[in-house]
Parts: sequence; structure tokens; C-alpha cells
Amino acid sequence: MNFASQDKNLARAQPLRDAGASGGPPRDEDPAGQDPGSDPGAAQARQDAPMHRDAPMHRDAELHQGAEAHHARRRRRYAWLGTLASVVLFLISLGVLGKLVSTVTWAELRTAFLAATPNQIGLAIALVVVSYLFLTCYDALALRQLKLKVPYRTTALASFTSYAVSFNLGFPLLTAGTVRYWIYSGQGLSPGRIAALTIVAGFTFWLGMGAVLGISLIREAEPLSHLTYTSALFNQGLGAAVLAAVLAYLVWVSLKRRSVKVRGWRLELPGLKLSLSQMLVGAGDVCAAAGVLYVLLPAGHGLSFETFVAIYVLAAMLGIASHAPGGLGVFEATVLLALSGLPRESVLGALLLFRVCYYLIPFVVALAALGAYEIAKRARLTPREAPDDDAAESDPTP
Repeated sequence: MNFASQDKNLARAQPLRDAGASGGPPRDEDPAGQDPGSDPGAAQARQDAPMHRDAPMHRDAELHQGAEAHHARRRRRYAWLGTLASVVLFLISLGVLGKLVSTVTWAELRTAFLAATPNQIGLAIALVVVSYLFLTCYDALALRQLKLKVPYRTTALASFTSYAVSFNLGFPLLTAGTVRYWIYSGQGLSPGRIAALTIVAGFTFWLGMGAVLGISLIREAEPLSHLTYTSALFNQGLGAAVLAAVLAYLVWVSLKRRSVKVRGWRLELPGLKLSLSQMLVGAGDVCAAAGVLYVLLPAGHGLSFETFVAIYVLAAMLGIASHAPGGLGVFEATVLLALSGLPRESVLGALLLFRVCYYLIPFVVALAALGAYEIAKRARLTPREAPDDDAAESDPTP
């Protein structure tokens, strides 16, 4: 569930002039069917105006460009700070994880790994299927918001394979974006539209995550306080703040049509009805994914599912912040700390099984699906190309 990133092609996209203004080919439409934030006509008028009459305007433009360059430098500086914070979080988590598992022997880990019953594994696989089905709805809702019609089988293939690949390889901008472009470009979607789809899908994830976390923190404040070494009042306050942010967003988009600007492109946000659908889909995905690990935990742990969901969401959010593939290391360290009252080797064995069920198996299936898709695509193209080739071979040369 490491996604919700912008496509690199979106960063390179530049608003183009209309055909009437420049005499060239017409500009492709905005990813959300809207015009970019700049005004091409005004820019052309400034270029056509006499230079000697616009000296103050040119000075203002130079000052504006200088301010934009200064802001760009600040953004780059903060981006490096964010990257540094992610690396520090990852290294600290690795250190904590190493200390936690230092007392676990390979024999104990192997025993815990093999202790899962067939019923546990079967239920875990079923919940993995449910979670990835919810993930396909991320793209389906995003396409609906962008008013793009793509067959569900194509949507399911693109979303499932992109998430399964990016979860394991990391770098979702590159991996998930490449897989999505590979499939959606065959449906006529431009890189900008695919990037917009990714952004809207990200809203689905965070709305669902926020709703589940807020409700869990409020309802299970007391049990969580014993696991996270925080007070119940703090947990309730944090849960209320998260829910308030989610509700504020829903009210904000319900009052009127809202949009955000990303690298010069204006993207319209979903309204209340679609945002509620996004929240339900995201919550379903999070609960199903948490259920995979929950059913693999050793018997007799005494944790309610709602309490465990809050732990899972916190661990997943820290994993996302670390930018490690699948939150590797960070996720495990957080869960082991929260479940320190359970046998460490059993929890670690459940975490390893979770990695196999939720990450490794879907990754293998996704690679097979992408291979089958490419073979089927080439098989469809071959009959169309064959007559031309035969005609070229049978055409006598003078």
C-alpha cells in the first residue's frame, strides 16, 4: 500500500498554446479535463507588446522569476530534509529490529514460521484477495472522477500489477508508474492523465487510512495505551484530531467544486459522494490487509481486531514515511514493539508469513499476468500485420 505518488511525467508537463494562438497543433487536454493555471493568451500578448513600453512590466517579471527560483531552491532543500528524515527513520528501525530479534534463534523462528495451520494460511490468502480487489477500486474511482471510460478488466490488471510490483520493488513513481503507463497507454491515456489517476487514488488510500485510524484510536484507547505506552486520553485526542481532519476534508469538498494545482496542472477533486466512496474503499482495503496479519498471529494473543487495526495502521504509516519497499524493517519493528507481550519468535514468524502472503505471492502472480498480457497483445497484433507482410512478399518487383 505504498503508493499515492505523482508521475514524473507530470513534473515535465508544460502547458502548451492553443492552435489558434501559436499556429501549431492543438494542445492536449488537461488530465482532469481542465485548463492549466496559466493563461496562454496573456503570455502571447506580453510577447507581442512593444518592449520599450513594458520596462516596468519586465522588471516585475524578473522579480517574479527570481522569487519563483528562490521558492524552488527552498522546496529542493526541504525535499532533501524529508529524504534525510526517511533515511534516519529507516536506520533507527533497522537498529531496533536487530535488537528485538537478536534473542531469537533460527530454530525458534523456523518453528514459529511453520506453526501456522492450513486454516490460518487459507484465511490469510482469502483476505489478500479481498485487499487487492479493493485496490482495483482505487483506480476505478479515479477513472470515474476523471471521466475516463476503461474496461474493468484493464483497470483491475493495471491496478493489481502496479501495486504488487511497487510494494516489492519500492520507488512507486518509477515502478507503479511504468506498469500503469504500459497498460493504460493502450487505452489512449496520456502520461498526464495517468499521473492524475495516481493522485486521486492516493486520496482514496489516505481517506480510508484516516477513518480507520481515528475510529480505532477512540474506541480502543484503553487497550492501546498499554501497548503503545501512551495515555488513553492522548489516544482519544489523537483519534479525534484525525477524524476531524477527515470530516473537515469531506465538508470542504462538499461545499463547492475544489481543485488542486500540481506542477501547473489543475486537478479537480472528487465531490462528497465520490469522496465517501473513496473512504469506504480505502477502509475496506486497510481492514482486509490488517486481517491478513491478524489471522497469522499465534493463538491466544487476546487482542481484539479493532485494537490490532490501529497498531497495523500506525506501523504502515511509519513504513510509508521510511520509503522502504513495503515498509520493510520499519513495519516489523513497530509491530514487534507494540506486541512485545507476545512470544517474539511467534510474532516474527507471523510477520514473515505475512510478507510471503501479501507481498511475494501477489508479486509472482503480477509478473505472470504482465507476461500473459504482453503475449496476448502481440498475438492480437500479429494477424493484422501478417497480410501486409504477405502482400509485400508476393508483390513482384519489375
